Amino acid sequence: MTDSLSAELIVDHQAGVTRLTLNRPGRRHALSRSLLEELDRAFALISEDRTTRVVVLASSGPVFSSGHDLGEMRGQPEEAYEQLFSTCAQVMKRIRSLPQPVIARVQGFATAAGCQLVAACDLAVASENAQFATPGVKIGLFCTTPMVPLVRNISQKIAMEMLLTGQPINAQKALASGLLNAVVPEDQLDATIQQYTDAITASSPQVIALGKREFYLQRPMEESAAYDRAVTVMTENAKMPDAQEGIAAFLEKRKPVWEEMP
Repeated sequence: MTDSLSAELIVDHQAGVTRLTLNRPGRRHALSRSLLEELDRAFALISEDRTTRVVVLASSGPVFSSGHDLGEMRGQPEEAYEQLFSTCAQVMKRIRSLPQPVIARVQGFATAAGCQLVAACDLAVASENAQFATPGVKIGLFCTTPMVPLVRNISQKIAMEMLLTGQPINAQKALASGLLNAVVPEDQLDATIQQYTDAITASSPQVIALGKREFYLQRPMEESAAYDRAVTVMTENAKMPDAQEGIAAFLEKRKPVWEEMP
Protein backbone atom coordinates (compact mmCIF):
# COMPACT_ATOMS: atom_id res chain seq x y z
CA MET A 1 0.00 0.00 0.00
CA THR A 2 1.08 3.55 -0.67
CA ASP A 3 1.28 6.13 2.10
CA SER A 4 -1.55 8.15 0.56
CA LEU A 5 -3.88 8.02 -2.38
CA SER A 6 -4.83 11.72 -2.30
CA ALA A 7 -4.92 14.66 0.07
CA GLU A 8 -8.46 13.58 1.03
CA LEU A 9 -7.48 10.08 2.14
CA ILE A 10 -4.33 9.28 4.09
CA VAL A 11 -3.14 5.67 4.04
CA ASP A 12 -0.67 4.32 6.57
CA HIS A 13 0.49 0.72 6.94
CA GLN A 14 2.30 -0.63 10.00
CA ALA A 15 2.71 -4.13 11.40
CA GLY A 16 -0.14 -5.66 9.40
CA VAL A 17 -2.58 -2.81 10.10
CA THR A 18 -3.61 -0.41 7.33
CA ARG A 19 -5.13 2.82 8.59
CA LEU A 20 -7.34 4.87 6.26
CA THR A 21 -7.87 8.42 7.51
CA LEU A 22 -10.54 10.66 6.02
CA ASN A 23 -8.88 14.05 5.58
CA ARG A 24 -11.40 16.75 4.67
CA PRO A 25 -11.59 18.53 8.05
CA GLY A 26 -12.73 21.78 6.46
CA ARG A 27 -15.81 19.95 5.16
CA ARG A 28 -16.28 17.81 8.28
CA HIS A 29 -15.04 14.81 6.26
CA ALA A 30 -18.04 14.96 3.97
CA LEU A 31 -18.09 12.02 1.59
CA SER A 32 -17.66 13.75 -1.74
CA ARG A 33 -17.79 11.66 -4.86
CA SER A 34 -14.00 11.98 -5.19
CA LEU A 35 -13.44 10.82 -1.60
CA LEU A 36 -15.78 7.88 -2.09
CA GLU A 37 -13.88 6.93 -5.24
CA GLU A 38 -10.61 7.09 -3.29
CA LEU A 39 -12.07 4.87 -0.57
CA ASP A 40 -13.28 2.40 -3.18
CA ARG A 41 -9.84 2.33 -4.76
CA ALA A 42 -8.13 1.93 -1.39
CA PHE A 43 -10.32 -1.03 -0.40
CA ALA A 44 -9.76 -2.64 -3.80
CA LEU A 45 -5.99 -2.39 -3.28
CA ILE A 46 -6.22 -3.67 0.29
CA SER A 47 -8.22 -6.71 -0.84
CA GLU A 48 -5.16 -7.79 -2.86
CA ASP A 49 -2.59 -6.77 -0.24
CA ARG A 50 -1.43 -9.84 1.68
CA THR A 51 0.52 -7.71 4.18
CA THR A 52 -2.69 -6.10 5.50
CA ARG A 53 -4.31 -8.17 8.24
CA VAL A 54 -6.80 -5.60 9.52
CA VAL A 55 -8.02 -2.13 8.49
CA VAL A 56 -8.77 0.84 10.74
CA LEU A 57 -11.03 3.53 9.27
CA ALA A 58 -10.53 6.87 10.99
CA SER A 59 -10.72 10.62 10.40
CA SER A 60 -8.67 13.65 11.38
CA GLY A 61 -10.09 16.31 13.66
CA PRO A 62 -13.14 16.37 15.96
CA VAL A 63 -15.75 14.86 13.57
CA PHE A 64 -15.85 11.39 12.04
CA SER A 65 -17.95 12.21 8.96
CA SER A 66 -20.91 14.46 8.22
CA GLY A 67 -22.15 12.25 5.37
CA HIS A 68 -22.59 13.22 1.74
CA ASP A 69 -21.27 16.59 0.61
CA LEU A 70 -24.52 18.53 0.13
CA GLY A 71 -22.64 21.21 -1.80
CA GLU A 72 -22.25 18.66 -4.60
CA MET A 73 -25.91 17.62 -4.55
CA ARG A 74 -27.72 20.79 -5.45
CA GLY A 75 -29.42 20.91 -8.84
CA GLN A 76 -27.70 17.87 -10.35
CA PRO A 77 -29.09 15.67 -13.15
CA GLU A 78 -30.51 12.25 -12.27
CA GLU A 79 -27.44 10.39 -13.53
CA ALA A 80 -25.19 12.37 -11.19
CA TYR A 81 -27.25 11.37 -8.14
CA GLU A 82 -27.37 7.75 -9.27
CA GLN A 83 -23.61 7.69 -9.75
CA LEU A 84 -22.99 9.25 -6.32
CA PHE A 85 -25.24 6.83 -4.44
CA SER A 86 -23.99 3.86 -6.46
CA THR A 87 -20.38 4.74 -5.64
CA CYS A 88 -21.29 5.05 -1.96
CA ALA A 89 -23.05 1.67 -2.01
CA GLN A 90 -20.02 0.15 -3.74
CA VAL A 91 -17.75 1.35 -0.93
CA MET A 92 -20.03 -0.18 1.71
CA LYS A 93 -20.16 -3.48 -0.17
CA ARG A 94 -16.36 -3.42 -0.53
CA ILE A 95 -16.04 -3.27 3.24
CA ARG A 96 -18.24 -6.34 3.66
CA SER A 97 -16.51 -8.34 0.91
CA LEU A 98 -12.99 -7.44 2.06
CA PRO A 99 -11.16 -10.49 3.46
CA GLN A 100 -9.68 -8.32 6.22
CA PRO A 101 -11.80 -7.06 9.14
CA VAL A 102 -12.47 -3.29 9.15
CA ILE A 103 -12.67 -1.34 12.42
CA ALA A 104 -14.27 2.12 12.58
CA ARG A 105 -12.53 4.60 14.90
CA VAL A 106 -15.20 7.17 15.70
CA GLN A 107 -14.99 10.53 17.43
CA GLY A 108 -17.54 13.33 17.33
CA PHE A 109 -20.45 13.16 14.90
CA ALA A 110 -21.09 10.37 12.39
CA THR A 111 -24.14 11.42 10.44
CA ALA A 112 -26.09 10.14 7.40
CA ALA A 113 -23.58 8.39 5.09
CA GLY A 114 -20.98 8.84 7.87
CA CYS A 115 -23.20 6.77 10.16
CA GLN A 116 -23.65 4.34 7.28
CA LEU A 117 -19.88 3.97 7.07
CA VAL A 118 -19.70 3.05 10.77
CA ALA A 119 -22.55 0.55 10.43
CA ALA A 120 -20.89 -1.07 7.40
CA CYS A 121 -17.65 -1.77 9.29
CA ASP A 122 -17.15 -5.12 11.01
CA LEU A 123 -16.26 -3.56 14.36
CA ALA A 124 -16.64 -0.02 15.71
CA VAL A 125 -15.07 1.76 18.69
CA ALA A 126 -16.22 5.27 19.62
CA SER A 127 -15.22 8.00 22.02
CA GLU A 128 -17.63 9.04 24.75
CA ASN A 129 -18.48 12.26 22.89
CA ALA A 130 -19.49 10.47 19.67
CA GLN A 131 -23.01 10.90 18.30
CA PHE A 132 -24.80 9.12 15.49
CA ALA A 133 -27.64 10.37 13.32
CA THR A 134 -29.50 9.81 10.06
CA PRO A 135 -30.93 13.34 9.70
CA GLY A 136 -31.76 13.31 6.00
CA VAL A 137 -35.50 13.46 6.72
CA LYS A 138 -34.98 17.01 8.03
CA ILE A 139 -33.91 18.23 4.59
CA GLY A 140 -36.36 16.16 2.58
CA LEU A 141 -33.92 13.36 1.72
CA PHE A 142 -34.70 10.17 3.65
CA CYS A 143 -31.54 8.25 4.59
CA THR A 144 -32.50 5.22 2.54
CA THR A 145 -28.99 4.01 1.69
CA PRO A 146 -27.62 4.63 5.22
CA MET A 147 -30.63 2.63 6.43
CA VAL A 148 -29.35 -0.56 4.76
CA PRO A 149 -26.44 -1.36 7.13
CA LEU A 150 -28.08 0.49 10.03
CA VAL A 151 -31.04 -1.89 10.25
CA ARG A 152 -28.66 -4.84 10.03
CA ASN A 153 -26.87 -3.60 13.16
CA ILE A 154 -29.45 -2.21 15.54
CA SER A 155 -32.99 -2.85 16.72
CA GLN A 156 -35.95 -1.88 14.52
CA LYS A 157 -37.34 0.62 17.03
CA ILE A 158 -34.04 2.49 17.45
CA ALA A 159 -33.43 2.49 13.70
CA MET A 160 -36.90 3.91 13.03
CA GLU A 161 -36.40 6.52 15.75
CA MET A 162 -33.18 7.68 14.08
CA LEU A 163 -34.60 7.61 10.55
CA LEU A 164 -37.99 9.22 11.27
CA THR A 165 -36.86 11.94 13.68
CA GLY A 166 -33.36 12.65 12.42
CA GLN A 167 -32.32 13.16 16.04
CA PRO A 168 -28.87 11.90 17.12
CA ILE A 169 -28.24 9.15 19.62
CA ASN A 170 -25.25 9.29 21.93
CA ALA A 171 -22.42 6.78 22.11
CA GLN A 172 -23.87 4.85 25.05
CA LYS A 173 -27.22 4.39 23.29
CA ALA A 174 -25.39 3.37 20.11
CA LEU A 175 -23.44 0.81 22.15
CA ALA A 176 -26.59 -0.56 23.78
CA SER A 177 -28.34 -0.77 20.40
CA GLY A 178 -25.54 -2.81 18.81
CA LEU A 179 -23.96 -0.20 16.53
CA LEU A 180 -20.71 -0.16 18.54
CA ASN A 181 -18.39 -2.66 20.21
CA ALA A 182 -16.95 -0.26 22.78
CA VAL A 183 -17.18 3.32 24.06
CA VAL A 184 -14.09 4.78 25.70
CA PRO A 185 -12.60 8.17 26.61
CA GLU A 186 -11.15 9.77 23.49
CA ASP A 187 -7.57 9.44 24.75
CA GLN A 188 -8.10 5.66 24.97
CA LEU A 189 -9.46 5.18 21.44
CA ASP A 190 -6.22 4.07 19.86
CA ALA A 191 -5.22 1.80 22.75
CA THR A 192 -8.62 0.08 22.65
CA ILE A 193 -8.44 -0.41 18.90
CA GLN A 194 -4.92 -1.79 19.35
CA GLN A 195 -6.37 -4.51 21.55
CA TYR A 196 -8.68 -5.54 18.71
CA THR A 197 -5.97 -5.39 16.03
CA ASP A 198 -3.55 -7.37 18.21
CA ALA A 199 -6.15 -10.09 18.74
CA ILE A 200 -7.01 -10.28 15.03
CA THR A 201 -3.42 -10.31 13.78
CA ALA A 202 -2.56 -13.08 16.26
CA SER A 203 -4.90 -15.46 14.40
CA SER A 204 -4.59 -17.10 11.00
CA PRO A 205 -5.31 -14.58 8.21
CA GLN A 206 -6.85 -17.34 6.09
CA VAL A 207 -9.20 -18.39 8.88
CA ILE A 208 -10.14 -14.78 9.68
CA ALA A 209 -11.01 -14.23 6.01
CA LEU A 210 -13.06 -17.45 5.95
CA GLY A 211 -14.87 -16.49 9.13
CA LYS A 212 -15.76 -12.99 7.97
CA ARG A 213 -17.06 -14.30 4.65
CA GLU A 214 -19.20 -16.97 6.26
CA PHE A 215 -20.56 -14.64 8.93
CA TYR A 216 -22.21 -12.44 6.32
CA LEU A 217 -23.23 -15.30 4.05
CA GLN A 218 -25.13 -17.22 6.73
CA ARG A 219 -26.91 -14.23 8.33
CA PRO A 220 -29.87 -14.09 5.90
CA MET A 221 -30.24 -17.89 5.78
CA GLU A 222 -32.93 -19.92 7.48
CA GLU A 223 -31.43 -21.67 10.52
CA SER A 224 -31.42 -25.21 9.12
CA ALA A 225 -29.76 -24.06 5.87
CA ALA A 226 -27.23 -22.07 7.87
CA TYR A 227 -26.31 -25.17 9.87
CA ASP A 228 -25.97 -27.23 6.68
CA ARG A 229 -23.56 -24.67 5.25
CA ALA A 230 -21.69 -24.31 8.54
CA VAL A 231 -21.07 -28.07 8.74
CA THR A 232 -19.63 -28.09 5.21
CA VAL A 233 -17.47 -25.02 5.79
CA MET A 234 -16.21 -26.15 9.19
CA THR A 235 -15.31 -29.54 7.75
CA GLU A 236 -13.25 -27.86 5.03
CA ASN A 237 -11.77 -25.51 7.66
CA ALA A 238 -10.68 -28.43 9.84
CA LYS A 239 -8.66 -29.85 6.94
CA MET A 240 -6.80 -26.56 6.36
CA PRO A 241 -3.09 -26.50 7.27
CA ASP A 242 -3.64 -23.59 9.66
CA ALA A 243 -6.32 -25.49 11.58
CA GLN A 244 -4.04 -28.49 11.94
CA GLU A 245 -1.17 -26.20 12.94
CA GLY A 246 -3.35 -24.44 15.51
CA ILE A 247 -4.49 -27.71 17.06
CA ALA A 248 -0.92 -29.01 17.18
CA ALA A 249 0.37 -25.78 18.72
CA PHE A 250 -2.32 -25.88 21.40
CA LEU A 251 -1.57 -29.49 22.30
CA GLU A 252 2.17 -28.86 22.25
CA LYS A 253 1.80 -25.62 24.26
CA ARG A 254 3.57 -23.44 21.71
CA LYS A 255 2.76 -20.45 19.54
CA PRO A 256 1.29 -21.39 16.14
CA VAL A 257 2.99 -20.41 12.88
CA TRP A 258 0.36 -19.40 10.36
CA GLU A 259 0.49 -19.54 6.58
CA GLU A 260 0.29 -16.31 4.62
CA MET A 261 -2.76 -15.48 2.51
CA PRO A 262 -2.45 -17.12 -0.93
